[in-house]
Amino acid sequence: MYLDAEKKKAIFKKISPSKSATDTGSPECQVALFTERINHLTSHLQANKKDHSTKLGLLKLVGKRRRLLDYLTKSNLESYRSLIATLNIRK
Repeated sequence: MYLDAEKKKAIFKKISPSKSATDTGSPECQVALFTERINHLTSHLQANKKDHSTKLGLLKLVGKRRRLLDYLTKSNLESYRSLIATLNIRK
């Protein structure tokens, strides 16, 4: 897999240094993992333009991330803003 345990822990620590490095359930960490996967699949699709099944998976991931970000907007606006700034996601 393209993300091993150490890379995931580094992502979690980058997103929220105060939380645990194994906190996989929080929306912030989920969005960070989805963003890493989206970036990985985007670079794959730039090299393999006719890979339609991967493109479908990418679109599903973008939708999942969007729904989590909408939830985060409703529940904790400050956390949403800091996450958007940290991950460089445009809104």
